[in-house]
Amino acid sequence: MHATEIAAALKPAVSDLPSNFMLDGATYARGAELGFDGMDFYVAGRGGALGEVNADVVASTFTYFEPGGIRDAWDRSGTVMSREQAAAEFAACAHAWARAHLGDGPDYARAAELLGRITQAASPAGAPLFAAWRAMDEPTDDKALVLHRLNGLRELRGGLHAGAILAAGFAPLEAVMLASPYMAGIFGWPEPHPDSSVLQIAWEGAEDSTNVAFARALACLSDEEQDELRSLCDAIVAAKV
Repeated sequence: MHATEIAAALKPAVSDLPSNFMLDGATYARGAELGFDGMDFYVAGRGGALGEVNADVVASTFTYFEPGGIRDAWDRSGTVMSREQAAAEFAACAHAWARAHLGDGPDYARAAELLGRITQAASPAGAPLFAAWRAMDEPTDDKALVLHRLNGLRELRGGLHAGAILAAGFAPLEAVMLASPYMAGIFGWPEPHPDSSVLQIAWEGAEDSTNVAFARALACLSDEEQDELRSLCDAIVAAKV
């Protein structure tokens, strides 16, 4: 029970904080500088960790996106640079964002150590983007390393959450309309969009299942270390500038 509570409490750091670099203007500007159009850098950079794979493989891991748009972006982006280069450039944007936007104060070295232990111990089952990100080179400075490892765990939690919502009977768009309805268009879903409000209870059950599954990855830490990580992550989120 303790680890499940910690898993839920870590969501702002694991799920929300890394998304900041993806949405940052500097990341979009770097993508344009490299020759990518619009969302293509996001697709190429995030999916590029998988290597040179078929577009359907990438679409299958971007659960909440309209698959046709992901396939098209993947095929277009392959003409800009190699998959490995795109992933490395995307990771570099994450690291640059961390250096610019994670304020001083928290013990980033200790946070990186604890996050690293979780990253190495976690099963990649159901989370191919986590496995791919884990295999990438890591930065050496503490702030960038913390965000790098948080983003890997974001992919782990995301994969587990996708499995939970699909098992609960959701179509991906129904899940988007409950969690972030304003993102449906950005994710490529054409209107009309469904009313998913009747699925709220099922959504809450999927969230609970995700926390239970993610808690297994925390089992490599003692209860005291889990509490310490929660405090560190709360401080890191609060230190964002």
